[in-house]
Amino acid sequence: MPDLFDMQLFVRAIACGSLSAAGRELGFSPAVASKRLTRLEDSLGVRLIQRSSRRLTLTEEGTIYLERASAILAEVSEAEAAVTGGAAEARGILRISAPTALGRRWVAPLLADFCMRYPAVSGRLSLSERVEDLLDGGFDLAIRIGAQDDSRLISRRLASNRRIICATPAYLAQHGTPTSLAELVRHNCLVLQRPGMSALGWTFQTVKGLQTLRVSDTLSSDNGEQIHDWVRGGHGLALKSLWDVADDIASGALVSVLDEHIGPDADLFATYPSRNFLPMRTRLFIDALVAKFKQAESAMPR
Repeated sequence: MPDLFDMQLFVRAIACGSLSAAGRELGFSPAVASKRLTRLEDSLGVRLIQRSSRRLTLTEEGTIYLERASAILAEVSEAEAAVTGGAAEARGILRISAPTALGRRWVAPLLADFCMRYPAVSGRLSLSERVEDLLDGGFDLAIRIGAQDDSRLISRRLASNRRIICATPAYLAQHGTPTSLAELVRHNCLVLQRPGMSALGWTFQTVKGLQTLRVSDTLSSDNGEQIHDWVRGGHGLALKSLWDVADDIASGALVSVLDEHIGPDADLFATYPSRNFLPMRTRLFIDALVAKFKQAESAMPR
């Protein structure tokens, strides 16, 4: 009968995308991790993973075994929690991907508090405007703007995400406050540019429905925090998530314009691999995210 630790190593290796990373997470050296996987395959009499220097690829048998093994490990975890009063310990490395501004303001402080509360957990936070591949990147969790179409992933809604066009009062006093979309062509617009992609247009609600307009990108950047610095510095108009600029709006440092034309919300989601077995650290951190965003959303300016 396969060893449960070997089974757990196999499941974590697929989640991390690396056998050595899974081994380190579980306290094994790469050599021991490799031997344990070989032992598991020998005990089953099948090849579960095709290994190369760059990636792990599941065989047909490995795909079937991953689903069943994940379910078994989940049942074991639930059984342990039942007899210990639900005090299953969160441990291991928690790898999270998040957009730069949202991650710095909301996820990073929560992750620091979480690791203090659960000392056996180590946090790894990757901040980028790029939408990272959870499975290839070895992430346990990603904070995403908008729901995902990837059937391999599941998403849990965290909060609504209203976007606004904003600027400093000084900028508007000097250049005028736009009252129509047509007036944007004479304004300095600060545009987010995704890595490897052209500058993003801004989507508006018009009498003809939703329309994406290319605005004049006097300044553009692939970093949302840089856009925030520029708009705070009075260099133009920016389309920002309210979560990024709520404090600025509340203090009067920034004001919103053209509110009636803003397109539909793109809600915030916690997205994670679609499998039955989730490490306790991931499960608990998602719950902490939901609680934090629920509390913060109630205090957001309307």
